[in-house]
Amino acid sequence: MSDTAARPKLFLLDAFALIYRSHFAFSKNPRINSKGLNTGAILGFTNTLVEVLQKEKPTHIGVAFDAAKKTFRHEQYADYKAHRQAMPEDIGVAIPYIKQIITAFRIPILKVDGYEADDVIGTLSCKAEQEGFEVYMMTPDKDYCQLVTEHVKQYRPAFMGNAAEVVDVERVKEKFGVERVEQVIDILGLMGDAADNIPGIPGIGEKTAKALIEKFGSVENLLANTDQLKGKQRENVEQYAQQGLMSKELATIHTSVPIEFRAEELSLEKPDGHALKALFEELEFRQLAARILDDAGATRPGTGAAGATRGARRPKAASPGGPGLFDAADGSVQRAAEGADGDEIELDEPEFVGSRRTLGDVPHQYHLVDTPGARKSLVQFLVKQKEVSFDTETTGLDTMTSRLVGLSFSWHVGEAYYVPVPWGPDDQEAAQAIVDEFRPFFDAENVRKIGQNIKYDLSILKHYGVTVRGPLFDTMLAHYLLEPDMRHNMDVLAETYLHYSPISILELIGPKGKNQKTMGDIPPAEVKDYACEDADVTLQLKHVFEPRLEAQGLLPLLNDVENPLVPVLADVEYEGIRIDASALADYSVILQGYITETEEQIFNISGEPFNIGSPKQLGEVLFDKLQVGGKPKKTKTGQYATGEEVLSLLAAEHPIAALILEYRQLTKLKSTYVDALPQLVCEVDGRIHTSFNQAVAATGRLSSTNPNLQNIPIRTEKGREIRRAFVPRDADHLLVAADYSQIELRIMASFSQDPTMIESFRQGLDIHQSTASKIFKVPLDQVDSDMRRKAKTANFGIIYGISAFGLAQRLNINRKEATELIEAYFQEFPAVKQYMDESIRKARDLEYAETLLGRRRYLRDINSRNATLRGYTERNAINAPIQGTAADIIKVAMIHIHDWLQQEKLRTRMILQVHDELVFDAPKDEVAHIQPKIRELMANALPMQVPLEVEIGTGANWLEAH
Repeated sequence: MSDTAARPKLFLLDAFALIYRSHFAFSKNPRINSKGLNTGAILGFTNTLVEVLQKEKPTHIGVAFDAAKKTFRHEQYADYKAHRQAMPEDIGVAIPYIKQIITAFRIPILKVDGYEADDVIGTLSCKAEQEGFEVYMMTPDKDYCQLVTEHVKQYRPAFMGNAAEVVDVERVKEKFGVERVEQVIDILGLMGDAADNIPGIPGIGEKTAKALIEKFGSVENLLANTDQLKGKQRENVEQYAQQGLMSKELATIHTSVPIEFRAEELSLEKPDGHALKALFEELEFRQLAARILDDAGATRPGTGAAGATRGARRPKAASPGGPGLFDAADGSVQRAAEGADGDEIELDEPEFVGSRRTLGDVPHQYHLVDTPGARKSLVQFLVKQKEVSFDTETTGLDTMTSRLVGLSFSWHVGEAYYVPVPWGPDDQEAAQAIVDEFRPFFDAENVRKIGQNIKYDLSILKHYGVTVRGPLFDTMLAHYLLEPDMRHNMDVLAETYLHYSPISILELIGPKGKNQKTMGDIPPAEVKDYACEDADVTLQLKHVFEPRLEAQGLLPLLNDVENPLVPVLADVEYEGIRIDASALADYSVILQGYITETEEQIFNISGEPFNIGSPKQLGEVLFDKLQVGGKPKKTKTGQYATGEEVLSLLAAEHPIAALILEYRQLTKLKSTYVDALPQLVCEVDGRIHTSFNQAVAATGRLSSTNPNLQNIPIRTEKGREIRRAFVPRDADHLLVAADYSQIELRIMASFSQDPTMIESFRQGLDIHQSTASKIFKVPLDQVDSDMRRKAKTANFGIIYGISAFGLAQRLNINRKEATELIEAYFQEFPAVKQYMDESIRKARDLEYAETLLGRRRYLRDINSRNATLRGYTERNAINAPIQGTAADIIKVAMIHIHDWLQQEKLRTRMILQVHDELVFDAPKDEVAHIQPKIRELMANALPMQVPLEVEIGTGANWLEAH
């Protein structure tokens, strides 16, 4: 056994470095719980901690925090860290929770007044090494490289696709180009650190610092030999010599902090499972809790002793103290909880939700209704109600092939009824008869039907010839409007808002696998409670959500747009679309030819054949053999990163990268669409049926799954060809495609009231040509293709709050030219700039942006003192009302068109919605009749100052019609 393997393993975590890293990892997709708390930093830190505990299995561990008071570095240099951005507010809120989690894991918190976490870690790592430990300093901070020794290593955790990296002595020497690890401090001192406001020596960056230390060995030796330097460099080094020495001192991590190393205090202990459980429930970390709480010794919901009362009491938080507390004054381990600013605080008792209630804890009356007389009586009661929650139980999840197993109904909290329905191949007539008994209820226009993801239930009932009439209330959509960034499934909603854990479906049908049953395999008496509970819980959620929607002014959006859209989408999904499988088969052969040709070009450049689809082999060819680019990134598995972003950057300098991107695009077209679509044809009717999701995109846009027809590429000719395979139902029909033209720019013009932009649209001008004419100050007829391209990018970029840097990247121009382009744009369209500024100001006041119909996009970081977070959120403040209003417009148009087609009793069917486009399958004799009405209903879906333009085409396939 090696010396290293025999040593106990100590991990020392740099808390703030890991917390900041976790926070920014979630900055573009924040994790907001039902209480409005941004839990991204807490979740990221906890996941990182759990990962290192499980994978690295340390024997000892501690987490170091910076002291709240100023450190000795501030005494040396008053401006130390003076320019650092303020801590994001969400991090300040997260820190007390993180410290409670660390305490619940029974891991010591390390802190010494007057010193930073890196000094504490540096001191303990030295002392631990002397006592025979293998030490890992867990942090992404490069400054720790100066502490690396034979038995002290830096552990850089996995992040954003890069694998965890252990930095040893050889890696430090390679990374910094030094002979001795301690020379890292000299390099850091010379180059300075903008983040910590360490000045360094002007004109010396990382590359120059490495070269100077390679030549002179140290800052001191450099200063003693400035006669060997030339020009401005010599002048700077001599002038700022003392600043360089001070910077080296500031960059030095001290290893003599007054803190004792006591191995027993850092020994890994079993976590306090009950404290973790309370914290995870408070933070709504359900998946994390399910993953680790059993190991931590906590009882998970639903597994406690029979008859135990769940949710009756709220347990106190785990005490941050306890046996073994040490006096922080002596510089040893401190376990006290602290506030966001580092000062000690008295922890208030948090309102943690204890074990949630289950069906066994609440009064309920759930009835099995399985006789003709009982069903008749139930229907009589149903039609007398103002609103009823109902749910379907089925043999599966696919709405086209699943069969109805039962119906459940509830109109009083705690009371529900379950009606079993026979579903076997010989039971169709009997099943239809039972469903027909409930037609009076489903037909009742005066009874509101409540459901959770009610589109599924409507779709199932269609197979029994039932159209559900009357107003709808979907609790999933209600919650989506209230909290668009949260999850919306019923179990999560029940746990969050009712503090109730519903019966798990797995309790009935068993775990996933070949032996898993379907609901149809379970006796009705055993299904009863599960089915009734669904209807009951959905009713309760409706009572919770409706007043909240009313208070926030969101009820009209739910009642007039989202709920009425449900039956429209159910009809669109049920209708499906036919594809020409033979056309796809022919195109597959053509694509294979392109793939083979591209593959040969790649092999000619590489000089050898290899598996292009293997990231490992591709990385070796690109970075080991061809030496493409500079220092390559690596993934979590330690392989070279070869993702699209990496290859796009490399494409400008080496042709093989562009060819690989082309190869990937071709193989994706072939595998994901051309070869896959025929396999997704429904056996029932020979058509493809996608599912439209209303409650996924925070912008309000619909998304499509199984298959995702909204992602079919249209920017390339080869991608557009796939649309040729989407065809009408027969030779007597045509496809009709209606598409909004530049809808988001028209909404921007309407919102901003910019007279120049409005006039361009009203005159029917090419908006990009018109914009180019304005910002480049040339007549319309002198606008060339390059000017129009730049203007088009600016037009759409402005909607997304694009920066000069971003515009420069998109147009492949320098930042100065991009800045001038944006300035010219705002000079010509000043009202657009005013709208953007006003959108940000309004969002700062409200902390959300809203569409024309009041759809909200919450912007919790809009007032952050952190410029990066604030800038990202400000861009959302500008774009969310525009993109969300575009989503609302097409939804309203779909509702109006669907209603008109039904009222006119036309045979035309809406079959697809893709972004700003609607596709119809129309009899040839109805095409001329429907086109003007579709254009009218789409153009007038919502009143806008700028006219909405709709382009309509027809054809024997989707490509021709578009």
